[in-house]
Amino acid sequence: MEERYDPKKIEPRWQAEWDRTELYKTGEDPGRPKFYVLEMFPYPSGAGLSVGHLHNYVPCDVIGRYKRMAGFNVLHPMGWDAFGLPAENEAILRQAHPSEMVPRYAANFRRQLTISGCAYDWSREINSSLPEYYKWTQWFFLLLYRRGLAYRAMGSQWWCDKCGTILANEQVINGCCWRHTDNPVSKKDLEQWYLKITAYADRLLEDLDQIDWPEPIKLMQRNWIGRSEGAELAFPVKGHQRKEVRFFTTRPDTVFGVSFMVLAPEHPLVAEITSPQQRAAVEAYVSEARRQTEIDRLSTAKEKTGVFTGAYAHNVFSKNDIPIWIADYVLLGYGTGAIMAAPGQDQRDFEFATKYGLEIPRVTAPLDGTPPPSDRAFTDQGVAINSGFINGNQTADARQAICQYAERHGIGKATISYRMRDWLISRQRYWGCPIPIVYCKNDGIVPVPDDQLPVRLPQMKEYLPAGTGRSPLANVPEFVNTTCPKCGGPAERETDTLDGFACSSWYFLRFASPHEKRFAFDRKAVDYWLPVDLYVGGAEHAVMHLLYARMWTKVMFDSELINFQEPFPVLRNQGVVWAPDGQRMSKSKGNVVTPDAMIDKYGADALRLWELFMSPFDEPTNWNEGGVADTQKFITRAWNFVRRYVEAGAPDGKPSTETLKRVHQAIAKITDLVERFRFNTALAELMALLNVLQRLAPAELNRFIVESYVTMLAPMAPYVTEEIWRALGHNESIHLSSWPKHDPELAREDTVTVVVQINGKVRDRLTLAAGTDEDAVRELALKSEAVQRNLAGKPPRKFIYVKDKMLSIVV
Repeated sequence: MEERYDPKKIEPRWQAEWDRTELYKTGEDPGRPKFYVLEMFPYPSGAGLSVGHLHNYVPCDVIGRYKRMAGFNVLHPMGWDAFGLPAENEAILRQAHPSEMVPRYAANFRRQLTISGCAYDWSREINSSLPEYYKWTQWFFLLLYRRGLAYRAMGSQWWCDKCGTILANEQVINGCCWRHTDNPVSKKDLEQWYLKITAYADRLLEDLDQIDWPEPIKLMQRNWIGRSEGAELAFPVKGHQRKEVRFFTTRPDTVFGVSFMVLAPEHPLVAEITSPQQRAAVEAYVSEARRQTEIDRLSTAKEKTGVFTGAYAHNVFSKNDIPIWIADYVLLGYGTGAIMAAPGQDQRDFEFATKYGLEIPRVTAPLDGTPPPSDRAFTDQGVAINSGFINGNQTADARQAICQYAERHGIGKATISYRMRDWLISRQRYWGCPIPIVYCKNDGIVPVPDDQLPVRLPQMKEYLPAGTGRSPLANVPEFVNTTCPKCGGPAERETDTLDGFACSSWYFLRFASPHEKRFAFDRKAVDYWLPVDLYVGGAEHAVMHLLYARMWTKVMFDSELINFQEPFPVLRNQGVVWAPDGQRMSKSKGNVVTPDAMIDKYGADALRLWELFMSPFDEPTNWNEGGVADTQKFITRAWNFVRRYVEAGAPDGKPSTETLKRVHQAIAKITDLVERFRFNTALAELMALLNVLQRLAPAELNRFIVESYVTMLAPMAPYVTEEIWRALGHNESIHLSSWPKHDPELAREDTVTVVVQINGKVRDRLTLAAGTDEDAVRELALKSEAVQRNLAGKPPRKFIYVKDKMLSIVV
């Protein structure tokens, strides 16, 4: 071994060797179990990778390397989410063509990942903008169409002026475009393509209980789906024959207290029922409401406003005629776009009624017999009052009685409503997957036959969005004009392209057999590798990519194309790495820290170790370059430790029992920590173990100790450990060696620290022999002076004991 550790010499040499020998090509040994680890499909941007991106990629690389050493066939592929708005907007900004820019950016990403030591199988690299990939995106769209899950409809949709296209509900964040966070969106009426994701709402909701995901992500999906049980009812509009206001409510038990109705300003009934006297006021209000985002309209801080239409509905339960208003806090896209207002039982309705002097009937009283409050709505469940035939019924029974009455009299029924709307999937942009549909005067909407796929995206020099509601593809006659696959007559192609999220809804399947030409994937390969064992990415995709991919997977399962219903049974979210100034890293702010700069200064291994050590994987942190300098010093210490051992002839010495015990405990602990994504703690244990081993003479060590140490460090610092491994006399790569196994008897702790809590607060710590039984722990704890002082004479009501860990006393 050289005296000095020099990453600039070591790292390029081993990278070239790994590339030459195809070290990281996916193994498919039938005698080994499989492990598929995957990061979310990245879009290759012009800024390249930052050290923040590596906080995702390095930990996944460590897991992949560890699993390979632990005896698994590992699939760890990489590819590019190259179609869609991000790529096209970047190309416009750079005055380039996306077809030329995307491969250049992808090559730079690949270079950065490679010099960072990430062990991807590049023979499986995919690119969603290539015809051999998007042919199958089109095929899946047609599968959805054939199953009645893709349809075209007119709708008022979000429009981003900067993008020049329609956006899905999920792509509007805080009232702005998800790509242009400073640009408020507006509404535009266009005929669009939708995917019926609502048909899978219940399964998407129910199956969340079957997957190991962070609870906040599950909660976001539950809230986005928004399942509500209640009733859909209808009140006729007075003076307008066969017109009715149909609405959904979760509180049908309060219908006797409905004193007014509220419609969304965009509701089609508004124009039909508004009286001449109120028309001017109503039209002005409608115009203003359409300029506001849903976020603004639903804001709890916003004062509730509305306008009376001049029309009345007949409450078929109370027999009263009640005014119909419009208000911007009611949205056409949710439920039926109309609500009943029972102001005595709903605080928002109470405030609205108070402001406009509307009647506030009280129809629910507390269960304890006291009257409902007069200064606010009573929103709890209770007992029905002033409610005709349901008087005296408690809320649950009253709900059921109203639903039964409504069904018997043909005025409504019990039903379930969802907040989630169908997925708007068409975009009026050039750089995307063409929608494989043609329009024929004789045959209407006609899907392109499978044998004519892919419908290729034509090369366009001028591809800027027109801003007219039509894609630039509409200006290419040779693309638009075609023949009808059904009748052979003249037809026109669909000129919208698919949302980029369509491409990422199935890419994880393609990696199993990326060169398959007969179909999107080889079924045998998918049956072996899928579902993904570990999926890693940002929480910002909770209600977009993660929801869409789950829906497409369920459609494929229903179509008997695959044998699983959830694509990602295990999901982990990395924490955000902020710039040193605490802001998000951004090229415009000049605060981006690149891996290139860190590798040039400290080496890739030092950078990787700091990515793992600087914080728990799932917690945010600020970047601190000083940490990379520190991990470089740690590598130097490890280098010198092994060099001293090698120079002494790498003796198979006689370590003490205490040393062996410490090493086996470290192996057990580090294995557990790596499995649980606790890389910072695992590395801390490696550092602590090195402190112990450094103090020993070479004769007090053996090859098992030294090689176990180097092997455990290898997934985290692949270059330096490869160099050390060869210096220890091995001819094969360390990354093909086996992960060390601990002896359970030697790894067993002799003593443990048991934490003693009283009512959840730590009051003492007891050092005890491992395995001490609960009765003895209780007795020792109750004799503790600190425990006695905090009990203050109160007798324990309950003990909870976690063996060798904690005793909790409840008083």
